[in-house]
Amino acid sequence: MDKKTVYSGIQPSGSLTLGNYLGALKNFIGLQDEYNCLYCIVDMHAITVAQDPKLLRKNTLDVLALYLAAGLDPEKSIIYIQSHVPQHAELGWILNTISSIGQLQRMTQFKDKSKKSKEVMAGILNYPVLMAADILLYQTSYVPVGEDQKQHVELTRDLAQRFNSKYSDTFTMPDILTPKSGARIMSLQNPEAKMSKSDSDENSYILLLDDEDATRRKIKRAVTDSLNSMAYKDDQPGLKNLINIYSSFTGESVENIVSKYEGQGYGVFKADLGDVIVEGLRPLRESFKEIRSDKSYLEKVYKEGADKASYLANKTLRKVYKKMGFIPR
Repeated sequence: MDKKTVYSGIQPSGSLTLGNYLGALKNFIGLQDEYNCLYCIVDMHAITVAQDPKLLRKNTLDVLALYLAAGLDPEKSIIYIQSHVPQHAELGWILNTISSIGQLQRMTQFKDKSKKSKEVMAGILNYPVLMAADILLYQTSYVPVGEDQKQHVELTRDLAQRFNSKYSDTFTMPDILTPKSGARIMSLQNPEAKMSKSDSDENSYILLLDDEDATRRKIKRAVTDSLNSMAYKDDQPGLKNLINIYSSFTGESVENIVSKYEGQGYGVFKADLGDVIVEGLRPLRESFKEIRSDKSYLEKVYKEGADKASYLANKTLRKVYKKMGFIPR
């Protein structure tokens, strides 16, 4: 039986965080043998907010090197840069013509971002349509995303259904793929919010490319509570988040971790957690330095990845154009 397709992408809008690694990247590795996987660096999504061109180029290659350092294999997965496959933008435009402005304005992320800006750019509104194109272009069966992206996958399904109903079956209906392991990693300073590199407080997140001292320092400063009691409870969200991180790296159960540090105080636990993270990330950080310095290898990976992705994308786009009445070249 043919393998089903998994698609995912990460924005190159800065170095990836511990949350990106534990919540997404680490889980990507195990999917490579079970599915046909496409892992994209979505630079076209990144420009929905202003980017410094030099930084965007650097960050794009950083993310590619981090993909490879984490264990993504270009022999098993298609790893590529979004802007190298123009079919994303082409299908995005087609899907825009069947997208309702009202539906796009109801998207949670659009409402949140538009509140923070005096002038809202069209790219922010259309972002989910391009994301739908990313997914549908490859006849994707599964999208490994968190709860915050669930609404975007639902929109993708709506657009696929709308197109299929109007022009006959064309797109595979994608479903969310819930990761088998790993918890949602929250901010170290505000454990009610997801860890994000866009946070104004640099102590709220750990970057995969932080040095070891910074990693330990940020864990030491992480918010816990005044109870000083080891417990895994919703009313102790800061501590709960740190326990999740510890468990994700070591594979130890929450119960074992709580029992191990009972009565020792948060200071001991945080010091050990800092060591756990540093040691857990050491192979990735060392591998990243080696891969990132090899520009010819990175170029080989992204060019070959773009060729493979373009081949698949063209198969879908040809069907779409034919069904819509476009004259083939």
